[in-house]
Amino acid sequence: MRAIDLSDVTWRKSSYSNADGGECLEVADALPVVPVRDSKTPSGPALLFKPAAWSSFVAGVKGGRLGA
Repeated sequence: MRAIDLSDVTWRKSSYSNADGGECLEVADALPVVPVRDSKTPSGPALLFKPAAWSSFVAGVKGGRLGA
């Protein structure tokens, strides 16, 4: 797999962030994949998802179809 340079991407926090800014995911747009990282460790690794897989995950979360 070819490396993807994420050093210049613009990250945005999840709209589900808590009031303290913790427990957040950050995602970046406008790439052929959707990188996702933990906002508490921005220099840590990012998970890469195909756009369709990320959309399905987000729809499942919003629809309450993913159990805790």
